[in-house]
Amino acid sequence: MAELDNLYKQWMAMQPLSSEKQRLLGQRFAVEYNFNSNHIEGNTLTYGQTELLLLFGKVVGGSDVKEYADMKASAVGVRMVQESVEDKTMPMTQNFIRQLHKVILREDYTVYRNLPGGYTTSYTIHAGQYKTRPNSVITRYGDRFVYASPEETPALMSDLVDWYNRAEQAGELSPVELAALFHYRYIRIHPFEDGNGRIVRLLVNYILARHGWPMIVIRNRNKSQYLEALHKADLEVGEGPAIGANASLRQARHFVKYFSKTVENELLYFINFAQEQSTEVWWYDGQRITFRSHSTPKMLYAMRYDDEITLKSLAETAGINISAVKSQTSRLTQKGYIRRLEDGEWYVMICPSVELEE
Repeated sequence: MAELDNLYKQWMAMQPLSSEKQRLLGQRFAVEYNFNSNHIEGNTLTYGQTELLLLFGKVVGGSDVKEYADMKASAVGVRMVQESVEDKTMPMTQNFIRQLHKVILREDYTVYRNLPGGYTTSYTIHAGQYKTRPNSVITRYGDRFVYASPEETPALMSDLVDWYNRAEQAGELSPVELAALFHYRYIRIHPFEDGNGRIVRLLVNYILARHGWPMIVIRNRNKSQYLEALHKADLEVGEGPAIGANASLRQARHFVKYFSKTVENELLYFINFAQEQSTEVWWYDGQRITFRSHSTPKMLYAMRYDDEITLKSLAETAGINISAVKSQTSRLTQKGYIRRLEDGEWYVMICPSVELEE
């Protein structure tokens, strides 16, 4: 963890960031966290749709209404966590976790399943309440993995929260180790009927932020590595919810290693973003983007500051002909970096390293 500690020290030495960098990073986190955490669970809103919804209040495209509602609820959950960590004297509680779940799911709803023979079954998902029916998952290897039963769950969650508060006070685990082990133990309980992944990714950020670490994003593009790390830890820990809910740091080391590397990568992203001052460097879903043509950043800035700018004006600003503008805007649209709505307004989803003076 030497590299992780060095990056953390470097990040802290950069504080406080300029107000501009804080604002840009805050916007990036809002979009990237909610997009990725929900995509891991199957939400199909694009990065662009997520940004238009969360930053501009625009609903575009033909996605399911529930997916938009889930994304907005996720953003509320992030704000709830950010507000909750301001009082670091308050211990974690089960009530806080259940309230967070209520925010994310919003209300009870019924799930219907089609069975062989034309039969239909249904059950209710309870928002803010621990599960009332068993849950399990079919792993990527085809075997069924069973989580804690409804009867076991209240006691295991009580033990988990008590363990966390004691471990936090003891200070023997680093914040990253504490967050990683909490994540693993929580997932082995799977206390709710739905939303467990979204809740635990909020809770690890709650833990990191309580200890002065920046909140991080577990990226959907790394979903297979994420699940594989959990699977490897499961093989090491063994079956049985009570065993998993009390796993040691050594037993869960495969997931702890993955999580630590994720935090390391996110810290490096934050540092690079905060240090970058070139108008030629842009950012998209945690990745550094540069363009072959110097005219592209000029067009992007022009669209950011005048969302109704015409193709002719874009050509004049970038110093290229309209045909080249059409070609570049087409490529940028295909990559999801920009979007033009039916009313002719441009929206730029890719983020600059610095803002220009208007």
